Formats: sequence, structure tokens, C-alpha cells
Amino acid sequence: MSMTSPSRLVLGVWWLGVGAVILWAGALAAEGMSAVPTSEPAPSLVALALAYEHGEGVLADPLRAAALYCEAARRGDAEAQYSLGWMYFNGRGVERDDAVAGSLLALAAEGGHADARRALRFVGDKRGRLPDCMLPDESAVSATAQEETSDPFADLPPDKQKIAQLVTSLAPAYTISTRLALAVISVESNFNPNAQSQKNARGLMQLIPDTATRFRVRNSFDISDNLRGGLAYLRWLLSYYRGEVALAAAAYNAGEAAVDRYRGIPPYPETRNYVQRVLVLFGSGRHPYDPALADPPAFVAPR
Repeated sequence: MSMTSPSRLVLGVWWLGVGAVILWAGALAAEGMSAVPTSEPAPSLVALALAYEHGEGVLADPLRAAALYCEAARRGDAEAQYSLGWMYFNGRGVERDDAVAGSLLALAAEGGHADARRALRFVGDKRGRLPDCMLPDESAVSATAQEETSDPFADLPPDKQKIAQLVTSLAPAYTISTRLALAVISVESNFNPNAQSQKNARGLMQLIPDTATRFRVRNSFDISDNLRGGLAYLRWLLSYYRGEVALAAAAYNAGEAAVDRYRGIPPYPETRNYVQRVLVLFGSGRHPYDPALADPPAFVAPR
């Protein structure tokens, strides 16, 4: 009979993993590396953050722990969101901020983190904003946009060219840049008028039934009808967010309620990626808007 039980084997493997992380952390510290290793998977970043937060095998460094947690939280890791939220609530290594703590804990709770749900009873669901490190990397967006020297829609295949021509004729009536409209269409459906998502978003501009009804779209699979509804919605979002393309794009993807709740771009990986792609294709963070269409939310100030 073996003297090694399955539970002991699992525990041994876990400790080997922790030991590897501690050795990795020690190597980084010895080399004086302060940058967050973004190529590592989120669970590894969380384990490394724990080592720095509690001084396990390395000198305690709460600032570095917070940076590592934040990178993992950006990727949707609920454990990282919970740990970082708790650091903000207790002012451990970062300045205490109950609004940031509430936002992070609420996000972790939405991801199924049981401890985060319990913590919200003490912190309160005071969602206000997220730390800057969880916002899209604007420098990367700008660099990519600068590399995009030519019109990304200049050499579309014939079937997509027909749609682009229709967009070119319709967009001015909604005071929407043709390039912004094409950027949204490209990211939403890749110019497929028959596209339908798991959330029942339909057509070129992926209108959900509520949005279609709101902007009087009768048939979301009709190219012209879908375009008119999508352009009307985009025009309204630009007015509501006072020309901030990133916020309008985030709301187009995740809904105004999510953007308003987080007072900015929600930290959902899908939405963050969506916003970055739209910004790169459009090439600008600002767009003209009609202020008469909507009153802005309190956190948005006109420029």
C-alpha cells in the first residue's frame, strides 16, 4: 500500500507551483525588474502578487503587488479583482478609495467570487470608477493608429464595397463620419448583413431587439434599415458622451448602463478589446456631436 495519498500529491504539486513563483519573484527582484510581466497568464500574476503582498520569498512590495493584481484584473481574473479591491478598501500599498474598492469587488462578485460578495456587505456597492491601470492602453492605441497611415477600408472586396458605398451615402445625414461607421461595422459584423450573435444582436451593426425598437428599425437584417438604426444610435451615443469615441464605442458594445455604472469604459475584456479596435480603425478619440440630442451623464464634461 502506498504511503502517499492523492490529497498529499495535490498539496505537493501546489507547493511546487508556489515555490516556482517565489523563485521567479526572487529572480525578478535580483535583476531589479519593476515592469509587470504581461506575457504571463493571469493566475501566475496573482500568485506573484500574493508573494509581493505578503513578503513570501521576496521582500514585501505592496505597490508591485497592486500592479500585478491590476494587470490580472484587466484580463478579467476575479481573484485579482477581489484582492486589489481589498487593498484599496484598506489603503494597503495604495491610497484608500472606497469607490474604487466597491467597483473592483462588485466586478469580482459578478465573476462569481464568493468572498467578494461577502465583502460588499462591509464595503457597500459604491461603484464609482476603476483604477487607471485597468483602462485601455491609450498609448498602444495611439501608436497603432499612427501606423495606420492609409485608409483601412480603401481596398475592400466588392461585396463589402457595396455596403461601404451605402454607408458613405447615409452617414452624412446622421452627422457620422463614414470611417467611424465603417469601423463599428467592421468590428461588429465584419460586413456580414446576416450576422446574429448569441445575445440576439442582428445584422451589419448588430442591433439587439430593444435598440432596434428604440430607433424604429423594422427588420434588422435589412441592410438599409439596419444601417439607419445603427447610425442613429451611434449619433445619440456621441451626443450623450460628448464626442468621446471610446465611451460611445464602449456603450455600443456593453450598453450605456455599464459605462455609466463604472463612470468610464467597463473593465470587461471583450469591451476593452472592442474599444481599442474601433479607435485604431477610426484613428481618433474625438468626433463632432450634437449636444441637443442628449444630456450627458454627470461624469462626462463637454470639451
